[in-house]
Amino acid sequence: MARICVYAGSSLGSSPKYAAAAASFGSACARRGLGIVYGGGHAGLMGALADAALAAGGEVIGIIPHALLIQERAHGRLTQLIPVETMHERKYQMVQMADCFAALPGGIGTLDEIVEVFSWLQLGLHVKPVSLLNVQRYYDPLVELFDHMRDERFVTPGHRNMLIVEREVETLLDRLAETVRSAQ
Repeated sequence: MARICVYAGSSLGSSPKYAAAAASFGSACARRGLGIVYGGGHAGLMGALADAALAAGGEVIGIIPHALLIQERAHGRLTQLIPVETMHERKYQMVQMADCFAALPGGIGTLDEIVEVFSWLQLGLHVKPVSLLNVQRYYDPLVELFDHMRDERFVTPGHRNMLIVEREVETLLDRLAETVRSAQ
């Protein structure tokens, strides 16, 4: 496992524990030699993630649409910043560059991105593990929805079980690494 694609909020959220988890995630990835691919932003959890990974000597690659770059939302000190034309290009490049995916707390954009790669995993368009870091039980309602979809037979139990959900950074990274190894 060389790189992880991380989706995260561009705000800090209501609890300081969200930013602490994002920073912990970034530094843990750097310690493990795991590069981060993310949306390229400097604000919120995205910024906390990138800053911590960079401070720990990690590789951080940002992929950002020109429209957001023009609005000066890009992080200024990344290992690499890749400007793209559209959000679709951004998502495609992030998927291509990563070996697995994790969502930290975030808003509609984060939800869109993690659900899309989970859908693609279910459809067999990739075999890269998809996960949620469930800080402060943030993703409990989403997990309950996926369980409801399974119970109502719109999602098979096998597909539902493909989603890795953990509350602790190190546990999540261990499970992702194990899943990547077993898929090879």
